[in-house]
Amino acid sequence: MTTDKTFADLGVSRAIIAALAARGIEQPFPIQSATLPDTLAGRDVLGRGRTGSGKTLAFSIPLVTRLADGKRSASRPSGLVLAPTRELATQITAALEPLAAAHNLRVTTIFGGVSQSRQVKALAAGVDIVVACPGRLEDLMKQKLIRLDAVEVTVIDEADHMADLGFLPGVTRILNATPAGGQRMLFSATLDNGVDKLVNRFLRNEVLHSVDQANSPVAAMTHHVFHVAGRDAKKDLTHRLASGSGRRILFLRTKHHARKLAKDLTAAGIPAVDLHGNLSQPARDRNLAAFSAGDVRVLVATDIAARGVHVDDIELVIHIDPPAEHKAYLHRSGRTARAGNAGDVVTIVLPEQRRDTQTLLRRAGIDAAPQQVHADSASVHALVGEVAPFRAPSSTPTAAQPGGARTSGPRRRRGGPNAPAAGHTGQTSSRSRGTASRGTTAHGGDRSAASTNGARADQGRSRSAQGGGAPNRRRATR
Repeated sequence: MTTDKTFADLGVSRAIIAALAARGIEQPFPIQSATLPDTLAGRDVLGRGRTGSGKTLAFSIPLVTRLADGKRSASRPSGLVLAPTRELATQITAALEPLAAAHNLRVTTIFGGVSQSRQVKALAAGVDIVVACPGRLEDLMKQKLIRLDAVEVTVIDEADHMADLGFLPGVTRILNATPAGGQRMLFSATLDNGVDKLVNRFLRNEVLHSVDQANSPVAAMTHHVFHVAGRDAKKDLTHRLASGSGRRILFLRTKHHARKLAKDLTAAGIPAVDLHGNLSQPARDRNLAAFSAGDVRVLVATDIAARGVHVDDIELVIHIDPPAEHKAYLHRSGRTARAGNAGDVVTIVLPEQRRDTQTLLRRAGIDAAPQQVHADSASVHALVGEVAPFRAPSSTPTAAQPGGARTSGPRRRRGGPNAPAAGHTGQTSSRSRGTASRGTTAHGGDRSAASTNGARADQGRSRSAQGGGAPNRRRATR
């Protein structure tokens, strides 16, 4: 949904308007129309809007504009964007770089789970804007590899999610290291869990702009609640819903079941990749790139993908496991019907999950009549649409295959030569089960913050697509 105003009407520079037009963006969305006059004028702003409302450009445009005439320094950025997850930081950088290039600004991304050497080298070469996760940024600050005393504009994105992950103490320390007189923009769906304290402490005479009620559902999104008779019916329905020709994301609550379902779908001729906390950063990047490029059309994910994964034209989101709470439902669902486009959301419900799921949907403001279905129901076929051709799984793993498996030869068996071999499936190996990848957390944040965000919650044995389980029994896995 766009507005009657143009970017020129709002005071956006010609260079940025041209960069936006090159990406097919010609009209501002409501959150952009509401905030840009104040942010371009240098005021502190608190922006509230639902997922997919255009918040990234709402802060990227003024960030670039206000830094356009600055002087670049080594390891002393003038702009800082804080994001809770690596995926979101990467997506923000992708949206920011074309605008920054229009004003000859350099952007770099800082997060954990990868070697810091490239990040340090980029900082030393001179950078204008840093997009960072709190954990790795604090690491570099402690090593005196980055200074924040020259920061003029600071953005905190998804502040409520930052709070959910336990990052607010780190965010507070980082903001204390920036000049008190700089401009600050904070974007958050809600002001609970300590976000209000952040606002009161660091924003000065802020202007509040809210284009939707917090965590409100999207009008262009159609919700379907499919009741199934049992686990076998659920498995059949899952495969049928995944078989369409368009992009779709399937959400589960544990890493193990996400990995297994991606493997099973690929073996059934439905190419799929997984995304969860046990994957290394290169594997995440490969899988997301394969999904974005259309090499595979199914992404099987835990809640790590509920924020920060912005891929165009996702036509269907499927809650294979209903999430633990209503905010997670809305953020998961927000991967479709973005930026005014339409999309469908399906929740698959086992008999023992019905009462809890009904409560969950009511809290999310969703009014959808449950339907008793099976894989061959007419309503299911209508959602699936055109079935994609069968694709036989390749025997040679590639970057586009699930998990980005090794290709350098057989893996040495654990436990001696007589130990059973781990199945070579193209998925992340079973060695990684139960523990987040070194340098990462189950939420996709930084290793430095792992002790504060409950990364081990992802190891819970919640019953999922293969094992059921009521939505409120386990905290959702990131």
